[in-house]
Amino acid sequence: MNVNKKTLKLATTLIAPRAASGGWRHPLANLYLEEPGQLYKQLIKKAEQGRLDYVFQPDQYRVSATFPEEFAHTINVWLEPITLLSAMSAVSEHIGLAATLSTTYNEPYHVARMLASLDHLSKGRASWNVVTSRGDSEASNFKMDHRPTSDERDKHSALFVDIVKSLWDSWENDAIVANKTTGIFAHPEKIHAVNHESEWFSVKGPLNIARPPQGHPVIIQAGQSDAFKERAARSADIIFTMLNTLSEAQVFYQNVKSRLVKYGRSKSDLLIMPGLQIIVGKTEKEAYEKQQYIQELERLDIRRDRLAYLLGIDIGNLSLDAPLPEVASNDMNEKYRKLKELAEQKGWKTIRELYTYLEATTGHLLLVGTPTQIADQMEEWLRKEGADGFIFIPHILPSGLDDFVDHVIPVLQERGIFRKDYEGSTLRENLGLTCPKNTYHR
Repeated sequence: MNVNKKTLKLATTLIAPRAASGGWRHPLANLYLEEPGQLYKQLIKKAEQGRLDYVFQPDQYRVSATFPEEFAHTINVWLEPITLLSAMSAVSEHIGLAATLSTTYNEPYHVARMLASLDHLSKGRASWNVVTSRGDSEASNFKMDHRPTSDERDKHSALFVDIVKSLWDSWENDAIVANKTTGIFAHPEKIHAVNHESEWFSVKGPLNIARPPQGHPVIIQAGQSDAFKERAARSADIIFTMLNTLSEAQVFYQNVKSRLVKYGRSKSDLLIMPGLQIIVGKTEKEAYEKQQYIQELERLDIRRDRLAYLLGIDIGNLSLDAPLPEVASNDMNEKYRKLKELAEQKGWKTIRELYTYLEATTGHLLLVGTPTQIADQMEEWLRKEGADGFIFIPHILPSGLDDFVDHVIPVLQERGIFRKDYEGSTLRENLGLTCPKNTYHR
């Protein structure tokens, strides 16, 4: 491979079959209920066989159900990411391990400690997907009087991340000497208190774990807003976002990359990796038949929590074939107001009609076709600066990951736009990201 040639960064989620409400019914879907460890071991090894950069475990602190039918038809059980990925660190050697942890429902010291532990256990392969738990549905599982309001969560999260990084830096790289002859375990002058006091946090430090092998585990953040782009340009290593067209992606890419210089960062210091779903077949016809079957499975049930998210309002017990609800103008959600105006323009009368439109026009980039057709589009996004890579979200596991690794990855490798072997031993090395300097070191 030409080392000077730009290559794709690729990851995969382990979320399926929860990713699709009806996907668990697919004959090829493994439910992992009886032996989750065996399934995840199989998935990790397959992803590593494909030389993917990392596996990415999404998470939320609630079930995806508010009505009995949603418990009846939708998967509402999954494993906690840190526990899962710590176990997977023992059955893998090269692939990165990305865990989702909320800044709203955790404390900086806990997060710093868990991710530092994962980084040590995996010898430098840990990553943190930072989320703020934007909705209120998770709040019912936590005492809220000391937590930020929805409007404050971005500011709270930015400070949270800064404190975590300070805790990772609280032990300098050479602080520990463990000299049995002299009896000196560590140099006190190389161990630093954080001494942070603010409205939300009280963190003295230092951390009780040595600095992580990567300095800082890789930071992933998700979003699209202007304020998000600025935060990501300052502190993220990877952006996970939702982009459906190349033209839209190119605008996003250039906007974000142009912000990096003010923070003393280069374009390669922040990777943009949109979500990607693929359905691959030996022929185009076979691929579209697979897609149709998956869609039919998902039509059994429409999750009301997802519907409420897409509409921006709670529809309560209304039938999907009920007319679009009226909401008092002074209370009407801006998102729903615009959608209702669109529905009136299009002549859509029911909740189902608007939902059908939203499902077709929202979500991650979907590529359907042969391995060559899919590789063509992935390469175009790379060449034309729509993305640095993708986070692949399988509809079905393990078959979806098998299809990606066995059929699409070889085409990308033959074109020289994806690795045939890992370049380094840590996730940062494989992603081409530098190790952050310790802020306390002089």
